[in-house]
Amino acid sequence: MKLAATVILVTLVTLVSGCLSSREFVSVEEKFNKGERASGFHQVCRGDTLFSIAWRYGLDYRELASANSISSPYVIYPGQKIDISYPPSQVRQGVVASVEKPSKAPSVKESASKPTTQKSHNAPVLPSSDAETDWKWPTNGRLIGYFSAKKPVSKGIDIAGSLGESVLAAAAGSVVYAGTGLRGYGNLVIIRHNEKFLSAYAHASRIVVRENESVKAGQKIAEIGSTGTDKVKLHFEIRENGKPVDPLKFLPKTGGGSG
Repeated sequence: MKLAATVILVTLVTLVSGCLSSREFVSVEEKFNKGERASGFHQVCRGDTLFSIAWRYGLDYRELASANSISSPYVIYPGQKIDISYPPSQVRQGVVASVEKPSKAPSVKESASKPTTQKSHNAPVLPSSDAETDWKWPTNGRLIGYFSAKKPVSKGIDIAGSLGESVLAAAAGSVVYAGTGLRGYGNLVIIRHNEKFLSAYAHASRIVVRENESVKAGQKIAEIGSTGTDKVKLHFEIRENGKPVDPLKFLPKTGGGSG
């Protein structure tokens, strides 16, 4: 009886440690500085979404889905291995047009079994990648950190704020991730605005939206905090086709972030 219990315990530890090892953070800093692609496979853990995995490794979610033969609505499940090392040649030309437009972004929180086909008639309608995104500041506050592709690398901007102050959606879209699974980001919200742009809001003290929820520009999605960092602030990122870009190139010249 004791031996059986030991075997079960060892098995559980192995499964958990395997999941944790797949969560080792591969930073975009490495990609900026060395031009390297992520290698190997990512083992899906509970709470992951296809979007959060793509974000972690600095990949375009559409290419990641195509390379792994995952179609809309992009359901993934615990234990699934996602190839994150695909060479560009493996992703057929015209992938943007060939991959189905994503509807919802189910995470492994919703199912512990293999995905089944889901209806898309409830999917939020988002602008196409050609549509112009009307960006707004996610909060009022003083800029205390700037985007930089050079050392020291910064994938977004940092905005000072008070604990509990509202964090607003920078543009209309759909919440594709709301959780704590990405190391260094604390409580994190990721919003997909169209096929090309996503934005992220990190270090929140509290998240007030759920995955798959449609949000309007200026809608409260979280509250400023210090989770995953050493000071109260909002870390804000915009990614275009999976790659970090300077938010200040898109945000209005006046408004939040002044001072």
